Order: sequence, then structure tokens, then C-alpha cells
Amino acid sequence: MRGVVLGGTASGVGKTVATLAVLRALDDAGYDPQPAKAGPDFIDPSHHEAVVEKPSRTLDTWLVGEEGTRRNYYAGEGDVCVVEGMMGLYDGTVASTAGVAEALDVPVVLVVDASAGMQSVAATALGFREYAEAAGFDVDVVGVLAQQTHGGRHERGIRDALPESLDYLGRIPPMGELEIPDRHLGLHMGDESPLDRDTLKSAAEHVAVERLVDAAREPPRPAPVDARARTEKRVAVAADAAFCFEYPATRDRLGDRAAVVTFSPVAGDDLPDCDGVYLPGGYPELHAEALADSPALDALGDRAADGLPVLGECGGLMALSESLTTSDGERHGMAGVLPADVTMRERYQALDHVELVAREDTLTADADGSLRGHEFHYSSADVGTDARFAFDVERGSGITGDADGLTEYDTLGTYAHLHAESGAFDAFLDRL
Repeated sequence: MRGVVLGGTASGVGKTVATLAVLRALDDAGYDPQPAKAGPDFIDPSHHEAVVEKPSRTLDTWLVGEEGTRRNYYAGEGDVCVVEGMMGLYDGTVASTAGVAEALDVPVVLVVDASAGMQSVAATALGFREYAEAAGFDVDVVGVLAQQTHGGRHERGIRDALPESLDYLGRIPPMGELEIPDRHLGLHMGDESPLDRDTLKSAAEHVAVERLVDAAREPPRPAPVDARARTEKRVAVAADAAFCFEYPATRDRLGDRAAVVTFSPVAGDDLPDCDGVYLPGGYPELHAEALADSPALDALGDRAADGLPVLGECGGLMALSESLTTSDGERHGMAGVLPADVTMRERYQALDHVELVAREDTLTADADGSLRGHEFHYSSADVGTDARFAFDVERGSGITGDADGLTEYDTLGTYAHLHAESGAFDAFLDRL
């Protein structure tokens, strides 16, 4: 599976729309594209999946390391992998799009907002190509995909100005129908606001598919890892609009080792018969009224008190708390398992890669074990004076600034989102 990274000059240049257009163009040309996302994002991959109907793989060298990045790349299926970058190509303190491209040894196509430039687009792209060596990256910027670009003179001005070392790989025309609505945490999810198929198809017609495929390369294969033993356990996973932030690798790992049954607290499902529960992150604040009436959350309170292992990440932490106060000031009762009251804030409270060290044996790690993850949330948690925490925060904010992993009974709630490569979900399954 050959691959290419679409890296941006900065955040907001239209990488997601460009990625969707490239995926559509590849599919229309008879290829079998596999989407992927550099960085820990959950939202952009949902748009990838809406276009090609397969999960988008998460590639983050901080979360999973270089070998893990290659393993997650090859967990996909297809003949051409399109990796959407995060932020600008070189941006990031511990992980970057350039780092992902280097780990995979695949080329970078630079997405440039060309709405107000022609020859300067070439100058920008050449600077990004030459900066790699100065920044210490072994990254090959091979061409340009011009966003917000008209045909005719505008397109010719960009294409003709590019030096021989940079290929012109097409354009994304300025079309209002290609805009995706956003809110706190980022864009709407892919199943909420998918781009119009005909509009996306029209945009895809301007991508130089064959030149892009010719530029793509196959990454080195990762070292094999030993398979973990399958259990006879049954894991219930919340899956709906309130709990929609789940890495594909997490579901893969849970499904490889246990029987997975999904349920929707928002839809009023009962808690399934199970040996453990996983509540991913998402948007509980947008569905607080439905969650307050959810029989599954009511049952969780009783089952958790009886010792049922329950793992909640970010939105899952919020749902396991005593209450959730939304941005309009309405307070809603939640499962009441963890001694915390959660309140939505006007601006984000944390956005970072995180590292946690376990204070004691817990659901996702042994004592002194280290876990790497990611946090991005607009809520804060007011915890009880007798609250117990499972982790010290070595990097990031956690729940209190220096602690994360609020724990009660055999329930654990963190603001950190963890990846299956961290070993957290293997530890969770081993403790069921």
C-alpha cells in the first residue's frame, strides 16, 4: 500500500477538504484508497470514513511510536493511503506531520491556500521543501495541491512558477459547498455534515490522480508483535453521538480479545449484560438531557458499586460524574459513580499530548507504569475532597493539573484519550 501525506502550510488551509477530494478522486479513478490522519484527532477521520466507507487510521508518533505508526498504517486496507496532516507540516512540540511522514518514509504533498497568490505559492512550497533539512527532518516535499484556486490564469501562474523539484498535483476550486460547519472541539462529525457527493466529485476532477499515485511510496513494514490471548469476556462499548471518539485500533483490539457489544445511552438502550464497560469520549454536553434519563447510566451506578470494571475517557468521565452543567447553565444528573461535578466552559481547558504515571495498579496500567495519550476538552471537573486519583500527570493537565484518573470502586475516568498501542486496553481486558 503506497502512501502520501497531505501536509499544510498552517492550520485552516483546507487540508480536510483537500484530503476528501483526493480520496474521492482516487476512488473515481478505480483505486482503493485508505484514509489516515496524522495526530490524535477523532473528527477529521469521521469525514474520511463518510467518503470511502472504511475507518481512517490514527498515526501519531507520540501516542504509538514509529513502529506503532507503521503498524497502524498497515492495519488499513487498500492500494493508496492518503494521510491528512495536522496543523502546519512542521508544527508540534512532541509530534508533527513531518514526523509521521519521516516515520513512514512517504512523500509530502503540500496543501497551500492559494486564494491570494500565484508565484508566491511556489516560493512558499520551495521554502517548506528546503526547511526540512534545517529542521532535522528527512522529509521529501514533492509537490503542491493548491487550495481555493481558480482555473485559467490563476492555475497557470502557480503551475508555471513551480521549480522542477516540485510537481503541480492539482487544485481545489473555491466552492462554498465545500465548507464543513464547526463548533467547539472542531468540525462537525462526518455523519452530521457530510459534503455533498456531487460537489466533492466536481472538486475531485481537478486532482492530478496519476501523478499523485506515481509520487506515493510504500513504507517499510513494521516488526511483528505477539498476539495477546483472547478472553471469554464480554465488553459493552457506548457508541452514539455522545460517545463517538474512539480510535479504530481500540475497537480492533477489544474485538480481537473479547466479545464486543455496543449500546446507545442517548437512544435509551439498557446496559447490556457484560463483564466490563468502555465509555469513549464525544459530546455528552450536547445530549445531557437524554443521558440524564438514560437507563444505561442508571444501571451503571448500581453495577459499578458492585465492582463492574468501567473505563471512561473524557466524555465518558463526564457521564460517570455526579452532574454535568451545560453551557446554558442547565445542570443534569449523570451516572453518579465518580465524585465530580463537571461544568462546560467557554474556551478549551486543555489541548495537548499527555503522559501519565500510575500511582498504583489500576484498570489501564500497573503501578509506576507510564501511558501516553491526548486531551482536548472544554469542561472542568470540581472533585470531592476525598477523591482518589490513579495517575500523576507528567505532561498535560489531567483533571486537577497534576493528577488524572478519578477512581471509585473498579471504575476509572480520565480526561486523557488513550490508544490501543499504549497497552491500556490490554490491561483493561486482563483485569476483567
